[in-house]
Amino acid sequence: MSEDLEYLKQRIPLLEYLQRHNWSAHPAGAAQEFVGLCPLHRDSRPSFYVNAHKNLFYCHGCGRGGDLIRFVQLFLNLPFRQSVAHLEQELMPAPASQLLEQTLAFYQFQLHRHSEATRYLEYRGLHDPTIIEELGIGYAPGGNLRRHLAGWGYPLDLLLDTGLINSHGRDAFCRRIIFPCGQAGRMVNLYGRSIGSAFPHRLLPGSKGGLFAWESVRDFPAAILVEGLFDLAVLWQAGFRNTTCAIGTHLTQPQFHQLSDRAGRLVYLALDQDENQAGQQASHELAQRLANVGVIAYIVQLPAGHDPNSYFLAGATAADFTRFLQEARPL
Repeated sequence: MSEDLEYLKQRIPLLEYLQRHNWSAHPAGAAQEFVGLCPLHRDSRPSFYVNAHKNLFYCHGCGRGGDLIRFVQLFLNLPFRQSVAHLEQELMPAPASQLLEQTLAFYQFQLHRHSEATRYLEYRGLHDPTIIEELGIGYAPGGNLRRHLAGWGYPLDLLLDTGLINSHGRDAFCRRIIFPCGQAGRMVNLYGRSIGSAFPHRLLPGSKGGLFAWESVRDFPAAILVEGLFDLAVLWQAGFRNTTCAIGTHLTQPQFHQLSDRAGRLVYLALDQDENQAGQQASHELAQRLANVGVIAYIVQLPAGHDPNSYFLAGATAADFTRFLQEARPL
């Protein structure tokens, strides 16, 4: 076990991991030592030191230190075993990551070859080809992925391990619009939205990744959080490019830390206005969590029964949605 943990830490040095997650630092004078603001507490001046040679950190502000796994425990508030599992997921072997990229490219090629897929996008109000391409949207018709990937030399065992092919040898995604899910600059999953009668939502086993398109949203002073990827797509199409998505109402710890990684950020929670009040309850719970870490959250109250996608489909304009943003109030 200890050998496996050492190998895990060697595969991604602590300094590289921190920089991947947008930690800014400068040399501290000593060889291979760096200093920056502490990611573990509100830091007004740099107090977080990393020794790249020893692969260790220590903060003179909050007094906490340790190795890569200890940092993940503290940063994501996870127990030891879950921290190890998180790192293993983030360090997905290159062949598996490349496999997802190859699969997505295949699905993107299929999108405009199947009229039922393009009709469905129109049905959901998504018609801007630039947005469709930028979001990486594809289509899984089903029944042809295994043959395609075998032609690229991917073994069946790998397809089974990633969940792209089920135990019966069939495509996991069939008649589904596909969106890529990323984390730390890598593709870690695929989300499929059924266009037929099957259960609407499907992800491959493993992490659903970080907040969708976070790298293009994180620098905005205000962010809009929605539940679904079609909510995000129609808002981007309407000009609200500061919209991100957690794929559901439950934010994972990494997603929550992304949303709260900047003091003073405003977050507009535009979740579904469900008849059973599920979306409204989730909004209030998340707003409270964000308030506890100093992030101001505004709850957007769309008309009853609507989410952003259905609201625009019902004829709303960008000006209408802007009005609801302006009327939103903090918890």
